[in-house]
Amino acid sequence: MAKYRIFQLALPLGSDEADIPRAAARLLKVDAASIASVRVERKSVDARDKADLRLVYRLVADLDAEPKAKLPPSVAAPAPEDIVWKLPLRTKKFRARPVVVGAGPAGLFAALVLAEAGARPLLLERGDPVEKRDAAVRGFFGGAGLDPESNIQFGEGGAGTYSDGKLTTQVRDEDGRNRKVIDELIAAGAPDEIGRLAKPHVGTDRLIAVVANLRRRIEFLGGEVRFRSRVDSIGESFGRVSAVVVNGSERIQTEDVVLAPGHSARDSFSFLHRMGVIIERKPFAVGLRIEHPQDMISESQFGKHWRHPSLPVADYKLAARTADGRGVYSFCMCPGGTVVNSSSELGGVVCNGMSDFARNGRNANSAIVVAVGPEDYGDFGGGLLAGVEFQRYWERLAYAAGGSTYALPVQLWGDFRAGRRTTALGGVSPACTGAYSFADLRSCLPSCVAKGILDGMKSFGRSIIGFDREDAVLTGVETRTSSPVRIMRNEACESSLAGLYPAGEGAGYAGGIMSAAMDGIRVAEKVLTVD
Repeated sequence: MAKYRIFQLALPLGSDEADIPRAAARLLKVDAASIASVRVERKSVDARDKADLRLVYRLVADLDAEPKAKLPPSVAAPAPEDIVWKLPLRTKKFRARPVVVGAGPAGLFAALVLAEAGARPLLLERGDPVEKRDAAVRGFFGGAGLDPESNIQFGEGGAGTYSDGKLTTQVRDEDGRNRKVIDELIAAGAPDEIGRLAKPHVGTDRLIAVVANLRRRIEFLGGEVRFRSRVDSIGESFGRVSAVVVNGSERIQTEDVVLAPGHSARDSFSFLHRMGVIIERKPFAVGLRIEHPQDMISESQFGKHWRHPSLPVADYKLAARTADGRGVYSFCMCPGGTVVNSSSELGGVVCNGMSDFARNGRNANSAIVVAVGPEDYGDFGGGLLAGVEFQRYWERLAYAAGGSTYALPVQLWGDFRAGRRTTALGGVSPACTGAYSFADLRSCLPSCVAKGILDGMKSFGRSIIGFDREDAVLTGVETRTSSPVRIMRNEACESSLAGLYPAGEGAGYAGGIMSAAMDGIRVAEKVLTVD
């Protein structure tokens, strides 16, 4: 038996996937009967020639015998054995059970690995379980008050639960953590196809059930999950973690804390700073959401065949440089999605985007964001937390721009470019959660960001037909693209306070669901094996 990886097998649009084994045999120059099985590793669309769209597959084929003809290395090569993540042998003896703070992707997967190793972790989440959280979030969208403890940013599943559920990552995976995450998500109810698509996603509607099932798995393995349990501080004794303090009074003894607070846990950053834990300021990005008709995006990306049932809902990824060299790019693109009111602090408005699994909404949306760094927000006070104050300042101005309510401030692209307040919509209607209000969005953006968006849109309009249409809808503000700080850690994933292990996006070590989950696994491995 021989195993070969076929790097690219391109089939015409509309081809029957049952033909893949025969097509693979032709590519490998073997008889079709000699192929025992074929597994699709990745599926994508080649849309470079819109008159001749192709479905492209990366495959692993099991053959009864080695191919007789020599194969070009660019076509196929012997496939190595699949990398399978292995639970590390637990060498640490815990005098008290480890505590995981935050039930986002990093915290959930850290707790899962600790539970698999028999460490009986305690997972503390400041917000609600995902079922109750979802009811509160829907209530907020309908006009109910904002709960600062359980909202789009906080609660079981983290901020990623209310997103497109994208599972792509640029993180190199030499230990099988990526596959571990995918397999656990599928076991928890995510669609099987996430294991083979080039751009897998789960969707908010399915993530809610998946997250709840991950919690049940942790509990089944001996872990404990507690909600409405905000960690306010960390006890310290002789330079090491000794406890966590919950809800201002309860003290839980522990010597090992995985801190996975999410990028919006500003109070956590503050108490770490007061304790003297070493953190550093880091760059992030600020901008606005933009909406277009999804049909327009799909037709621009796929041409006349855009309605073909074999094609996914089209997405895009755009990037440019401003005249002064600053990066401007699309972020968290949500095909067929919704712009989401992601506010988490009283008196501040933040937006984000989400999609359900079907991605069947009328609009496409993404953030158009501009890179900012300490050189931009250093004068906002707060010292190492200046980035937090920078975000907060523009969020409060967005709240004011929306009429000092939680209505999302919106503006047409043509009006933004002209510097005038929007008074009426064009052909694009906002697909957003809750109320919106016409505004002048330049009033709640740094000048460098407004200029960057103006520069970037000139380029983006050349890349996608209609992207710079006058009536494209902008919504503000998008400030939570990533954490404004990094909690420094060593090779053992330990912070300057022994026993404190920062993890995930909020700690500054990830940029999405997949990378955060993988980082949670990595940190848990260190907790189990490094004394």
